[in-house]
Amino acid sequence: MLYPSIDKILTKIDSKYLLVHVISKRSKQMVEHNHYQMKDDEYVNKKQIGRALEELDKGLITVVKK
Repeated sequence: MLYPSIDKILTKIDSKYLLVHVISKRSKQMVEHNHYQMKDDEYVNKKQIGRALEELDKGLITVVKK
């Protein structure tokens, strides 16, 4: 089961397409810059996609619409 739940995250972001875009961009940043917003032992997931979802769920990532 995916943590955090997609249904829970979609309350913060309107569109699944926007969610995919934001999470893929953040996970690529994690790989390229090795920069994480939480300590390694605070993450439930081991992969960058899951970690990006966790950051979004905790409010560490904000989406600005233009």
